[in-house]
Amino acid sequence: MIDNDEFREWGHKFVDWIADYYQTVDQYPVKSQARPGEILRSIPATLPETSESMASIWSDFQSNIMPGMTHWQHPGFMAYFPANTSFPSILAEMLTAGLGAQCMIWDTSPAAAELEERMMQWLGQLLGIPATWSGTIQSTASEATLSAILSARERVTDFAVNDRGLQGHPHLRIYASKQIHSSIEKAVKIAGLGKENFVAIPTDSDFAMDLEQLEEAILRDQNGGNVPTCIIVGLGTTGSTAVDPLKQIVALAQKHQIWVHIDAAYAGTAMMLQEYRHMIEGIELADSFVVNPHKWMMVNFDCSCYFVKDKSALVRTFEILPEYLKTDADQQVNNYRDWGIPLGRRFRALKLWFVMRNFGADQIRQTIRNHITWAQEIADEIRHHKDFELLAPVPFNLICFRFAPSGMNHQELNRLNQAIVERIKSSESLYVTHTVLSGIYTIRLVAGQTYMKRENLQFAWAFIQKLAKEVYQEPLPS
Repeated sequence: MIDNDEFREWGHKFVDWIADYYQTVDQYPVKSQARPGEILRSIPATLPETSESMASIWSDFQSNIMPGMTHWQHPGFMAYFPANTSFPSILAEMLTAGLGAQCMIWDTSPAAAELEERMMQWLGQLLGIPATWSGTIQSTASEATLSAILSARERVTDFAVNDRGLQGHPHLRIYASKQIHSSIEKAVKIAGLGKENFVAIPTDSDFAMDLEQLEEAILRDQNGGNVPTCIIVGLGTTGSTAVDPLKQIVALAQKHQIWVHIDAAYAGTAMMLQEYRHMIEGIELADSFVVNPHKWMMVNFDCSCYFVKDKSALVRTFEILPEYLKTDADQQVNNYRDWGIPLGRRFRALKLWFVMRNFGADQIRQTIRNHITWAQEIADEIRHHKDFELLAPVPFNLICFRFAPSGMNHQELNRLNQAIVERIKSSESLYVTHTVLSGIYTIRLVAGQTYMKRENLQFAWAFIQKLAKEVYQEPLPS
């Protein structure tokens, strides 16, 4: 085992390595080229009985682990949504790990609880969240969405389910568009409501929730003896970053007394820009909101910020107070273990504090604005290219498109574009993913990596055009 002196020595080496990594990350294959089972076979099947040196472990990290890493901070990583980081965030994570605090209640680390309270206020100001709302930092938007559905479940049953379970209650219905993230259906199952009570609402031509069909579904459920419980509004859905009509949805929800949760996990960061504040017109009539700074705000995973209009509904849903957790300060502070699912909590507020102070609001806004501007430039080129077509609006920095040379039918175009994506994934320079929109195989290109530059995106677009022509000239896969 290493002692304090060796820890200091290796700590310096690791910091140097991380700094070098960021200087040379573009020289790695962006997506790991490892085959299934390859990394597993490189690791002994049994653990060592005696201590191994850090030098040996470090050597194996470089030879066995690094080949199996996909480099999310590579400027060519344009898949999924980014899981960003930055130098101030990394430094804060080092301190968080070093402190090793379990920040479940105020008493176990007052600074962690009170910094979290202030950071949620800062972030709320930056995004335009109503000042009367409260917030907490959770692990992921999946956890936040589950918290919202559980709170909605309790409110609509007057908190009876927590006491007696769902027996005897009518079906509680949860509504979201067909484009909403898969975590919504998962949360419905975990909440004990049953996936049959998740109502997927069709979308319009822009892939946003169809308001008329939502109202029809609500009325149909009410007439059938079911209870409309929660509407999930997507502000930037995963497939295409579609924006559901929040203002109209909250008005409908008010009429029927339905909890409204806003899932802005990725695109909510754009609300820092005044020109995107229109997305949350009507938020004062909603009940909860989630955004993930660990996606597009330069903060290490995990950092998901969950805001609620009525914190008492949240706390009442989750609170439980065994004798061993009681403290004299309980009535004066926020004990965040009552604001979500887990008891144990990491000191996540520290990295948010470091990033917001080191970047400053202006630089955060400029980074987001750059990503959107550069993506719009590429979208405009695709819009005017004779062999490519946009398949969805581009409200932010995600571009959904396909290669569509003339003379090919629907199935052929789907197979062609799937082959293009697979060719991109097997390259070492770029990583993109796909979705399916209205039955069309769609290439997704997202420009949101922290240290990405305009030329990185221009390279990606040129690279895709080159590979598309190459694949087009080859026989189509069957």
